[in-house]
Amino acid sequence: MKKISILGSTGSIGTQTLDVIRENKDKYEAFAITAGRNADLLVQQIREFEPNFAVIADESKYEFVSEAVKGLKTKVLAGERAICEVAEMSEVDMVLVALVGYSGLAPTISAIKAGKQIALANKETLVVAGDLVCDLCQKFGVKLLPVDSEHSAIFQCLDGNRHNRLEKIILTASGGPFRGWTRKQLENVTPAQALKHPNWSMGAKITIDSASMMNKGFEVIEAKWLFDLTPEMIEVQVHPQSIIHSMVQYEDGAVLAQLGTPDMRIPISLAMSYPNRIHLGGERLDFAKVATLTFEKPDPEVFRNLALAFRALDEKGNSACALNAANEVVVAKFLKNEIGFLEMSDVIERTMDEVRKSHFVQKPSYEDYVETDKTARRLAESFC
Repeated sequence: MKKISILGSTGSIGTQTLDVIRENKDKYEAFAITAGRNADLLVQQIREFEPNFAVIADESKYEFVSEAVKGLKTKVLAGERAICEVAEMSEVDMVLVALVGYSGLAPTISAIKAGKQIALANKETLVVAGDLVCDLCQKFGVKLLPVDSEHSAIFQCLDGNRHNRLEKIILTASGGPFRGWTRKQLENVTPAQALKHPNWSMGAKITIDSASMMNKGFEVIEAKWLFDLTPEMIEVQVHPQSIIHSMVQYEDGAVLAQLGTPDMRIPISLAMSYPNRIHLGGERLDFAKVATLTFEKPDPEVFRNLALAFRALDEKGNSACALNAANEVVVAKFLKNEIGFLEMSDVIERTMDEVRKSHFVQKPSYEDYVETDKTARRLAESFC
């Protein structure tokens, strides 16, 4: 019985992780679950799964959660530090990090230092501090198992082939709701339009990132750290059918691809069960119904966030940390109709320019990343 701490159990990945546990109760136990502000859903999950610990990050909702589950074995904790605590506990076998944004960094580091097996669904951890996180993984003997469908696909294509030299990886992107649109068409995009992803069901933040292609930019940076790649070895192809989740090209020209239906439970379950696979119910890929698989190059002049991500990789240091912080600010502004869709990239670029000019750190420490995050957020707010 593998005991799992699910950090972010009320989000899209977290709820699907609980789906996998629900279907495999003989293999997995939700030892600890955490939520940010969604106290109602957290209470429902506590009542069903009765974890040993539950954390509500919003301390103002601690009393509500505690009272709602009184009499159950679950111990309720509150606050950001408590999330780190349930990632470090000696009883935990695996920590599944499904938090959104910068908030995933500190608990992931805590889990690494505790020597926990980590299933990583929080790409921002590697975007913000990839060099530091990878150094810590090496120091403490921890392997990061990717949960993102694209990185899981690459991981699977590399499995058993690590001794062979690869030329490049090919990350696929659905293209989101605005595939093929011009910059002129994007000028008046509304949050409601951007939240209508054609293939995947995700939280609001990640859905907007997908629409702007920042999500794919983050995946480029994450892939660099997960698979020890140079930027030149990472290619992005728009694949609107979302059947091929990503590919690996080896030095002999052979390309291995991982295919499947757009179901996040598949990469989640693989990360939880690796090196084995477990049975999952759900739709199977029917090749008779797959009429066409198409590919096209993304336009970095229309979707500038992808180009900004590659720029952050080239600059190294704390540039990607600034990229992420500015993006979190502008996405929140866009969702409130306080900034335009195209203006998001403008603010991110200005923030990166200013950090590069006045606050650049070549080899950042954890404290440098924390300070960069604060500085970049403050700059992005002022540019908005």
